[in-house]
Formats: sequence, structure tokens, C-alpha cells
Amino acid sequence: MTLTLGTFLFVCPLLFLAGLVDAIGGGGGLISLPAYLIAGVPVHQAIATNKLSSTCGTTLATIRFIKNKLINFKLAIPSIISAIIGSSIGAKLSLLMDEKLMEYVLFAILPVAAFIVLNKKIFKDNPDNELILNKKTYITAIVAALIIGMYDGFYGPGTGTFLIIAFTVFAGMSVGCANAQAKIINLTTNITSLIIFIINGQVIFTLGIAAAISNMIGGYIGAGLVMKKGSSIVKPTIIFVLFLLLLKILGVY
Repeated sequence: MTLTLGTFLFVCPLLFLAGLVDAIGGGGGLISLPAYLIAGVPVHQAIATNKLSSTCGTTLATIRFIKNKLINFKLAIPSIISAIIGSSIGAKLSLLMDEKLMEYVLFAILPVAAFIVLNKKIFKDNPDNELILNKKTYITAIVAALIIGMYDGFYGPGTGTFLIIAFTVFAGMSVGCANAQAKIINLTTNITSLIIFIINGQVIFTLGIAAAISNMIGGYIGAGLVMKKGSSIVKPTIIFVLFLLLLKILGVY
């Protein structure tokens, strides 16, 4: 596709917002991927380029968790291996699908992803729960990394939140602990699928790098904010962007 100044002026602010939203309450991918699609980026290239920008943002968050010693590597290592397998399969499936068919698939996935990401009643925090490494914990981490990793390679938005849900609901982790473990898995799936998309020439580097910088700035600012009413801004923003994407898919503009 031909990139214009307007493309950058549209995508970069939304990627900044996606980073901000993701740091505050998760679900940033529900803004970033639609931003590329609404800007006219073809589906495969949109998913691939979004992987570039999201990988940069997730890397910063993961480094922060590692520095604070919040990631348990005994649990992370088998999860990473499982995530590599899952995201590889997902990314390859994505490339095999026809772009028009992909649009219909995204049309079906988006509202489901949005519902789970925005519905805070689906899972509850267990702040007093310590991470217990037992058979159940390992099985939950490995299976979740494989299945959700496939989803991330294929599409992506909401992956971190889905992992947190899996860890809190099935492994009984606190949200904080689950978030830390989810980040390193999410980083793994992002890098794995990004490599596959790069090999297949789907990443638009000029747009992706500019968007990545915007996303990282938004994430950095969002991580330092304490916003009691953050959800009152986040939810309407995500819904509005999803509505714009719906219009785009329907060919209204």
C-alpha cells in the first residue's frame, strides 16, 4: 500500500492511546489493530505490523516485571516453549487464509474479544494468593500458552487479558502474579509470530516503527498514572474504535 502523511497522523495517535489503555487496564490491541485496518492497511499486513508495535510495548513491560523479580522462570520456561509452538501455528494459519475471509473472521472475533476484555466480572482478583507450583499450575500455564498463543499468532487483541483470566480462574493466581506470567508469554508469542510475518514480507516497517515508538510512549506514561476513573475513558474509546472498524468492514467508508 502507499503510505501518506495522513496514515501516520491517524495511526500513531491511536497507537499512543493503545499503549496508554493497555498499561491502565489491558485491551490495547483492540485499539491498535483496528487503527491499522481503518487506515486502509490490508488485513495480513495490519496484523503483521501490529505485531511489530505491540512487541516493542510488551518488551518494556516484561523488562519491568523481570527487574522487579515478579516472573517465575520455573513456570515461564515450559510456558514459553508451548507459546512458541502455538503462535507459530496461529501465524501460519493467518497467512494461509484469504484476506476477505480474514475480514469476516475478524468481524466475528472482535465483539467476543471486546466483551471478555471489557467485562471485569468474568474473573476476580485473589490478592492474597501466592504462586504455588504444582501439577495444576504447570498444566494451566502450558495449555493456556499453547491455545491462547495460537490465537495471538492468528489475530492477537486481548491475548494478555485472556492469559490473565486463565491463570486466575484455573490456577488461582492473583491478578498481579498472573499479569507478570502473562507478559513473558505474550512477548514470546509476539516475537514468534512477528518473525514468521517478517519472513513472509508482511510487515510495513516504516509505519510499524513509528507506531511502535508512539505505543511505547503511551505505555510508559500509562504505567506511571494512577487513574481511579481510567475505565470511564478506556471503555468508550475501545467501543468507539470497534464501531469505526465495523463501518470499515461493512464498506460504509
